[in-house]
Amino acid sequence: MTNAGEAAGITGREASSQQWNAFLRERDDQVFLLLTLFIGALVGMVVVAFILLTERFGARLYPAGGSPWRRLLVPVAGSAIMGYLLYRFFPDARGSGVPQTKAALYARGGRISLGTVIGKFFCTSTTLASGIPLGREGPAVQVGAGIASVLGRKLGLRPEKVKALVPVGAAAAIAAAFNTPLAAVLFALEEVVGDLHAAVLGSVVLASATSWAMLRLLLGNDPLFQVPQYQLVHPGEFGIYAILGVAGGFVSVAFTKLLLWMRARFLRFPKKTVWFHPVAGGLTVGMMGWFVPQLLGVGYKHVGEVLNGGMALRLMIILLVLKLIAVATSYASGNAGGIFGPSLFLGAMLGGIVGNVANHFLPSYVGTPGAYALVGMGTAFAGIVRAPMTSVVMIFEITRDYAVIVPLMISNLVSFYISAKLQHKPIYEELAHQDGIHLPRAEARQLEGQRQVAQAMRNATERLSAEMTVQGALEKFSSSEFQSWPVCDERGVIGVVRLQDLKSGNNDGLGTKRLSEILDAGEFPHVHADHSLHVALDRMGASQLDVLPVVSRVNVHHLEGVVTLQDLLAHYGVGPKESR
Repeated sequence: MTNAGEAAGITGREASSQQWNAFLRERDDQVFLLLTLFIGALVGMVVVAFILLTERFGARLYPAGGSPWRRLLVPVAGSAIMGYLLYRFFPDARGSGVPQTKAALYARGGRISLGTVIGKFFCTSTTLASGIPLGREGPAVQVGAGIASVLGRKLGLRPEKVKALVPVGAAAAIAAAFNTPLAAVLFALEEVVGDLHAAVLGSVVLASATSWAMLRLLLGNDPLFQVPQYQLVHPGEFGIYAILGVAGGFVSVAFTKLLLWMRARFLRFPKKTVWFHPVAGGLTVGMMGWFVPQLLGVGYKHVGEVLNGGMALRLMIILLVLKLIAVATSYASGNAGGIFGPSLFLGAMLGGIVGNVANHFLPSYVGTPGAYALVGMGTAFAGIVRAPMTSVVMIFEITRDYAVIVPLMISNLVSFYISAKLQHKPIYEELAHQDGIHLPRAEARQLEGQRQVAQAMRNATERLSAEMTVQGALEKFSSSEFQSWPVCDERGVIGVVRLQDLKSGNNDGLGTKRLSEILDAGEFPHVHADHSLHVALDRMGASQLDVLPVVSRVNVHHLEGVVTLQDLLAHYGVGPKESR
């Protein structure tokens, strides 16, 4: 009887599942629209809770008139607790959240686990409340994208729909975290998706607006910063804004290179010590905060002081230098937090410095230092994050003043150009690369509608062992229709050899050498499954190969298959298309 009841229950669940799947197929767009609205509202509430938890927890840890010892001990204790939680329970919640979200979108099919969402929420709250000077916006992006991903999978949406929900959740998070719904839309498209014409534009706008409305409902209409009216005093100021752009570009590059250099050093330590790495950031912040309390936290209160001309030049210089070092150390050591907010802080200090110096020498031709601090915020953001359109719209949303747009565009353009010239890859792309994840470039992302390598690739049935000799490889090539083969060892694919190179090596007396000894140790020609066929053809031509390994974006040594010149040409209608 029990078995019959269980069987009936299983049959009933299967029938319900089939009915739901049929409903999704019929009403796919309507379900996605309703889910977008729900995600916007839910993410808005979660981000508001995140903001309130961080602020109230921080107020308890740093009560008014508290002992200076707190400024030393709380960051150390907070980073130690957070480091253990990340190491023991939430390893995917480490870092900013933006590169991790992009990795989920392009390397994991939009999958972000519920555990990662929970870990990011609480670990980042601990980090920020303890005074670590990282931002909340990046972590909010991963939390919002994760909520969207979890809901999409739980409802049984198709994989491509789940993937499309990731930027929807990201935009909703930024809209609530920074109170700038238009900038949130641009950030999701410009930085996360990498395409301002993406098909999810409508959903991103809807989720951002819904989340922002939820923020207004729960926390009111108070702006993040009280900004004075901007006024251009003299056209010659445009030249000073260009100088600010130059300074912003160099500061952005210095910050990016320092952070990446320090993080590369931390990544070399044994994995069993990872839990303790964040303490290095906490100790650095604590020692600096002992002498300069304004260094603690992301510092939006002090940004407001600079915008309203209430901070001395000497203190701005000190905060610019120390904050740059503290943020780089905190992030590089593995604390959970973002660089979105710190980039605005650095820009405000830099702009305030330039504005004060200009006012000292040209008082009759220059506006208030606060105006330069405001433009400096966008300038540093454009140089560090490399999202210039987002920067312009974000500062406009903060000020609601059209007059600021032209100087902002001048300064942004100069900063972006210098940063791109001196630091070729954007910071989020470099951070992902350090973690072994190869994100697609913007150009490749914009070609997503074209036919992809996944449609032409075949199983890698023919491969060579790295322990095989040159002579042995030549014998194996004699029965192959191809002129190049992937070479693999215990890690996976490590390179590609050509028949022509093997023959040359054999003639030069290298016949007994192992393939691992003659391959270059660096990067090797490869493609990813989501690359366009055009990219594969270009790389084949550049490397003069007729077979390219198709590897994972998460692990470049993981061989997913191969794509051959023959298969590519067949997809373009040249020659017969072979079965694979």
